[in-house]
Amino acid sequence: MAENMIFERVAGPFEGPANGVVWDGEGLLFALMEEQRLMRFDPATGEVSEARKYTSRTNGLAMGLNGELYGGQEASRRLIEFMPDGSSVAIDALLDSKHHNHPCDLTVDSQGRIWFADPFSPVLAVGPQFFPPLDHASVLRVARDHRRAWIMRRMTYDTKAPRSVLLSADETKLYVAEGEPRQDHIRELRAYAIGGDGELGTYDVLHRFGSDHRGPQRGIEGMCLDADGNIVACGGWQRNGPGPLVYVFSPAGRVLKTYDLPADMPNRCAFGGADLDTLYVTTAAGELLAGKY
Repeated sequence: MAENMIFERVAGPFEGPANGVVWDGEGLLFALMEEQRLMRFDPATGEVSEARKYTSRTNGLAMGLNGELYGGQEASRRLIEFMPDGSSVAIDALLDSKHHNHPCDLTVDSQGRIWFADPFSPVLAVGPQFFPPLDHASVLRVARDHRRAWIMRRMTYDTKAPRSVLLSADETKLYVAEGEPRQDHIRELRAYAIGGDGELGTYDVLHRFGSDHRGPQRGIEGMCLDADGNIVACGGWQRNGPGPLVYVFSPAGRVLKTYDLPADMPNRCAFGGADLDTLYVTTAAGELLAGKY
């Protein structure tokens, strides 16, 4: 962990926000929602190339156990697996015979189960609005059954707007960034206990974001783990509060370090590079930032 991190812009700005970000082993993939593209940054050359297009407002990205690339498509209200041949396969699973909302962030555990934040979105899905949103915004999970079919389950019953999800290194906790910057929302970093049966228990509040005379602070939008199991989170904005920051929390919620960001409204973060010691952060202005951790 560096005493000070100096972030530089390595890609962008693009049109609209840059969102989900993931290291693929040699390069960094990141999503451009408005442009409906996935981009790839090669740190060895500094080049940025288009990896996918027509991605239906993909937001969150995650890698599977065997290198599968998963995405949460807000415009299609579905999870997707991007196949190596350029095609994509939808993860067809319903929750009690209903379609879920707008998946915005996801993570994959050691059993191949996909946990994802499923808030409401003010931007409607594409096409006719046949399927109403759920009456809740929750963390959901999909897992394969004995026939290899995907089955979906609701995991949280106390969230209004989950923004980001992250598993602890030993997978005994699920970290959830909860709440949008609205007066009727609580903005918290929570740690849910994961039982031996895979169900979530009660949660501890690791950090709470407040309000001031200018309104509610913007909480956490993206999270990843460092090599020591600490929670590295990006959030905040220039409108109020301490500004756009990278936070480093211990697993118990102690703030170990904060780093200033040179751009407003960070969205997602991930480690990459040959030694996985470079922190990449995407922003609402369509930028990809990088700093040595």
